[in-house]
Amino acid sequence: MHPVEKVTSLGISLVSAALATAMFRRMWKLSSGEDDAPDAEDLDRGWTEILVAAAMQGALFGLVKAAVHRASAQTFRRRTIESRARG
Repeated sequence: MHPVEKVTSLGISLVSAALATAMFRRMWKLSSGEDDAPDAEDLDRGWTEILVAAAMQGALFGLVKAAVHRASAQTFRRRTIESRARG
């Protein structure tokens, strides 16, 4: 991986994490009616609620990460092919 790709990938990862966080908060609020998702250390919440929140968050983060990294890889590949064709 080229240095430019590494830096770009890091930036894209930060943006995708922020996007996934915002999406999860909205999804949790729509599904539960609560502003904050339960934390694993919150002993006032039940196991089911904690595990459902964790599963939703993990699935959403995985989905966003895969989509963003896949799009990034395709873009770099396409640009590499185009630059070789010109070169």
